[in-house]
Amino acid sequence: MFVGVQRLVLQIPGARSLKDRRQVVRSFKDRLQARMHVSVAEVGDLEHPQHATIAVAVVSNEAAVCDEMMAKAASMAGSLPDAVLADRATEVVPFGFGGRGIRGGIEQLGAYEPLDEGDAD
Repeated sequence: MFVGVQRLVLQIPGARSLKDRRQVVRSFKDRLQARMHVSVAEVGDLEHPQHATIAVAVVSNEAAVCDEMMAKAASMAGSLPDAVLADRATEVVPFGFGGRGIRGGIEQLGAYEPLDEGDAD
């Protein structure tokens, strides 16, 4: 299992108010979610009318799929008519075969018992 996370920093030069910025950000977030089925959230620069920081997350069984999805999201951000993609950071994190390589959390509490091959639904 792989988790891809991306931070996109947008500059919105035409925004004169937070309302203008929210319109651009909401439109971009809605388009990403509808076309790519990824998780999207505005995570920073909430009070500055001309800057927005957007996080994109995807989970896949292949790192290449995460990379491809993150590249498409950045491409969409780069082609926005009302904003400029100012920065981009991407990370793909592996979690072992089927997520069994994860340490901490529920595994430490003893509540996690991996499924045997015959137990899968």
